[in-house]
Parts: sequence; structure tokens; C-alpha cells
Amino acid sequence: MKSEITSMHNQRSARGRKSGVTELAKRRYPIGAELIGLKETHFRVWAPKAQHVDLVLEESAEKNAKRTFHPLKTEDGGYFSGVAGVGAGSFYRFRINEDEHFHPDPASRFQPHGPHGSSCIVDPAKFPWTDSQWPGLKMKGQVIYEMHIGTFTPEGTWKSATKQLSELARIGITVVEMMPIADFPGNFGWGYDGVNLFAATHLYGTPDDLRTFVNHAHSLGLGVILDVVYNHFGPDGNYLAVYSDDYLTREKENDWGDSINFDGSNSGPVREFFITNGRYWIDEFHFDGFRFDATQSIFDKSEEYIIGAIGRAARKTAGKRSIILIAENERQETKLIKPRSEGGDDLDGLLNDDFHHSAGIALTGRNEAYYTDYLGSPQEFISAAKYGYLFQGQPYSWQEAPRGTPTFKATPEAFVAFIENHDQVANTAAGERLRFQTSPGRYRAMTALLLLGPWTPMLFQGQEFGASTPFIFFTDVGDGAMREAIRKGRFEFLAQFPSLAAEETQKELPVPSDPRVFVRCKLDFSERQKNKELYDLHVDLLRLRREDSRFQKQRLGGVDGAVLGPFSFVLRYFSEGNVDDRLLVVNFGEGRVLTPAPEPLLAPPLGLEWETLWSSESVSYSGPGVVTVATQDSWTLPAEATIALRLIPEKAPRRQPKKRRLV
Repeated sequence: MKSEITSMHNQRSARGRKSGVTELAKRRYPIGAELIGLKETHFRVWAPKAQHVDLVLEESAEKNAKRTFHPLKTEDGGYFSGVAGVGAGSFYRFRINEDEHFHPDPASRFQPHGPHGSSCIVDPAKFPWTDSQWPGLKMKGQVIYEMHIGTFTPEGTWKSATKQLSELARIGITVVEMMPIADFPGNFGWGYDGVNLFAATHLYGTPDDLRTFVNHAHSLGLGVILDVVYNHFGPDGNYLAVYSDDYLTREKENDWGDSINFDGSNSGPVREFFITNGRYWIDEFHFDGFRFDATQSIFDKSEEYIIGAIGRAARKTAGKRSIILIAENERQETKLIKPRSEGGDDLDGLLNDDFHHSAGIALTGRNEAYYTDYLGSPQEFISAAKYGYLFQGQPYSWQEAPRGTPTFKATPEAFVAFIENHDQVANTAAGERLRFQTSPGRYRAMTALLLLGPWTPMLFQGQEFGASTPFIFFTDVGDGAMREAIRKGRFEFLAQFPSLAAEETQKELPVPSDPRVFVRCKLDFSERQKNKELYDLHVDLLRLRREDSRFQKQRLGGVDGAVLGPFSFVLRYFSEGNVDDRLLVVNFGEGRVLTPAPEPLLAPPLGLEWETLWSSESVSYSGPGVVTVATQDSWTLPAEATIALRLIPEKAPRRQPKKRRLV
């Protein structure tokens, strides 16, 4: 007697033959559970280890729920598929070779009870999108805001985060970068241990809650990009090895263990899995692009590098809607942002760790561990403004090897600059925010440089209002033994900083699996008022960046700079004919008067003079007050300050020099 699923499969195949359309052609993706009718779902899974795969339909997600078993049809290449008479909201798993254990779908669209539970069929077509006119994003002109949904609001959900989007749009944020959301075990975590790459984590709400977040963001003019982890899977809840031994390769290890098999034996379906994942997030959730995590740990010698392949497939899926693709790459490989015609991967941006490290030293004076090769000097910031990366192939003593590749011809917006992100805030003893590690004046000055520089600036959640809440590494993954191993590994990582290596310091480090650590990291939005001066500083700078004729431009070769002293420098933003130039004068040290001032970049064109446009010294930001920087007699650099100057017609004729004998 034929099972229900086999019978329905044959019926649909017969209908397909009559119409000239196969049942697979009705699918949008090659893997996963897809509705093909109101109460009809097609299932397809890659399981080359299996001789036999059963679809296990469950009346509920409870342990003792009633189950029915339906054999799937064998296809070429290790795939199994079939149709069942179930619809959205139905629960299912797979059984391999009639084993007593059942496993979630590797391409599950939703895991309501986490990675160890049942998979759930989702209907993506029922959501009422209203963003058909949303054009998407281009890299130029963006201000990125990194967000961890679990700690962004007290509730830690997409619903609660959605309510805050209008405020982000109001202050000038243009792109939300959402930290990873692929489902992972436990009650909290950063998201980088995801194991269900197609399932938005149940911890933050339902798939439609996520769609509502993105849809509302688009209505406010905000883009949303997703941080995706394509370099490893988490250690707990990963059932891929049940289906195939070819997802991972033991020949190439990275920081998290075995690497993903993108170019070895049987890697074709693995590549298909990840390319499909990229298409899926763009198509079904309308994300505006990706931030690819740790691409230096994605090993692939294929003709088409997998990240480039994912990106190109995602762009094709987006259609007329533009998306942006940004990579984290510790090796600073600029081929990622080159066009494929030049041997590149067609991405749009790269995170600039060099800028962060220089800024960290300039603010704190500490240059230990991976800060070792940086000085925090004026020239470093000038070079970052002109060229992006500082290390482009020079010797790098911390790793005892050359670092980076040339960036010439890369446009300024391709480099994402930041002074805080999830990693860097957490890489302190207690996840302390940077503003507490420096003076208020110097922090204001660095914030101005970040937000008015020619690069693409990125803020980390709460940075805009001076959040006092920390951001600490936290994870609820695994059992006691795994949690202890994670704690030990984390503490060993932090020990690369001599200031954190001492035994007494290590004893005081926050334990990642402690729920109180997670709760401490939740933002307190009342600080928008408590720290109003700092919030206003960010709001005003973002407005200036958005509205000013020069600071809004991101043009290759549009900025030059000069060192003015041990802690001070100037950036000049050029205009046509130089009549609308801007100066950004930055001083991280003590106040000083430039006498003499033999630097051409300080010189105004004939008939024009410099006027202060904006100053971090304003009393409205709790500064000591604005002073005049440029006069016909001297240049005054206030202590720990950044000042923006613009050109205006001379208020008084330029004085003629006294007649003195020249030598």
C-alpha cells in the first residue's frame, strides 16, 4: 500500500507531465520545505549519507506528539524529495535510515523551540509587504548602526526593536546592520554560533516579526543588512553531519575548528546551500545586503570564490533593488571589493580595523596585543582618510608577516570606519565603552572625526547616546562542559592583552554563560536624556554630514591632509575651484598656537577666509566653549577638540606685509 506522500508525489508528477511543468519547477529554492498549495508542501533535502529518508510529520512540537512517517523519493546527487498534504504551521523532522532519532531540516525556515526541536513550515507569501517602491541601498552616503536584537531593547525582540526605528531614522542613521540571527541553542548569545542558517532565531520572535521590522525600516528610509556567518557552524545543535560528512573539511582548520567545504569533494551541494541562503534572506525578508563575518576564514580555491558567488546571486535575486555587501576580513584583502573582471569578488565595502586600532590608541594610549603596530598618530588618520587601510603589504610585527593589500583606486565609502563594534567593546575586561577610557574632550573630538570623515562611519548600538551599559561576550550554548570550554577559550583569547592576563584579573572576568552578563548588556534608552549633550553631538554631526556640501561627498582624491603637531592634523575637503572647501582641524593633545603655520592646506583662496562651521568645544556638548581658530595673525588649536571650518568672503582686506629685508 502506497503512503500518502508517495501517492501525492506521483499524482503531482503526473499533473506536471501533462502541463509540461515539473513539480520541482514550482519550487523557488532547491532545498527545504516549500508550500506549493494551500495544504500542500514539497520537501527536499540533501542527505548523501542516507539510503532511506522519511519525512516525519508531527501533530505538535511536543515530545510525545503523534507522528506519521512518509518515505521520500530518492533523486540523483544524494537528494530526497516528496510532497505532503500539510500547510503552514505544521511540524516535521526527518528520519535517516529508519533510525530511532529524528532530526530538523538543515534548511528549516523556523525552529519554534530551537535547533533541537521540530522544524515548522512557513508561508512567506502571506506577509503584506508595503515596500515595493523601496529602491534599496548604494554604499555612498550611508551611516551604519550595528544592532544586537537581544540586547537592543529590554524585551530583546524584533517587535520591540521595531518601535525604536523611527528614532534611529530621525537622528540620521541610514542602515541597520543586524547581528547574526540564524537560530542557535540556549536563551541568549551573540548569534555567531548559529546552526540553522535559514531559520531566524525563535528567541527574537516569529519570521513575520522580522519581516515587519524590515518593512517598517523601509517605510522610514532605513536599510537593513544582515550579518551572516559563512565560515563555521556552532558547536551545539548542528545536525548536518547526520545528512552528510561533506559540509565540513578537516584539511583546513580555522579559529573555530573545521572549515566549511566550499572546494573539496562533493562541495557542489554545499555551495548551493550557502548561495541559496543568501538568495533566501534577500527574497523572503527583503534584507538590503550582508555583512560577511570573518571572510579570512572562508577557504575556497574555486574559480568563483564562494562569497562572490553568494553576493552575485543575492544581487540577481534583489532585481532592481540595490543591495550592499560588506566583508570583515582580518587580512585586509582588497580583492573582495574589486570587480570580477579584475579578479575580484564584486563586494562594496570592507571593515577598517586599522582605523579602529589607531583611534583606540589615540584615545587610551594603550597599544598592547593587536594594537602593537599602531601609534594613534596624526599621519595614521590622514592616511586612513586618503587610502583606507594603513597596512597594505608592509611588515606587521604582531603577526610576524606582511599585512594587507593595496587599496589604490578604492573609493572612500568602501571602507567602514568605527571606534566601537561588538568585538572591540567586548575585548576589554568588562565590556567597557570607549568613552569611559578617555577624556570627554578627546572622545568628542574622535567622534567628530569618525562622523565627518570621508569613509562610511559605523556606530555600535547605544554609542550615539553614550550608553553606560557594557557589551560583554555572552553565550548560553551547550552543556556544562562545553560552557566551561568556551569560558576557558574566551579568557585565553583575552590573555593576549597583558593587562588582562594576570591571574587576579582573569578571576574577575565575566563568565559568558552567566545570564546576568547578558542582562547587563541591555540598553537603557533613558540615557538619551541623561546624556543629552552627547546625544546632541551625534545628532548634529550626522546632520552636518548629511547636509553639508563637502562632508556629504565621498570622492576618490577629494581629501588631503597634513600633520600640524604631535597630536594634531588637518584634513582639507576640496571643491571645484576651491571656493567651497572645508577644513577639519583635529587636536587630540594640549591646546597650542601655530606660530608659524607653514602648511598650504591651511591657506584660504584669495578673497576668502575661514569661519568656524562646527566645534566639538560647544557648551551645548558640555565643552568649554567655541574659540576662533583662524585669524590673520595666527591659528589656535583648542585642546582635545575637532573644529570644522568653511570659506566665507573676507570681512576685512588681507593685511599687506611689512617691508622688511628678505634674506
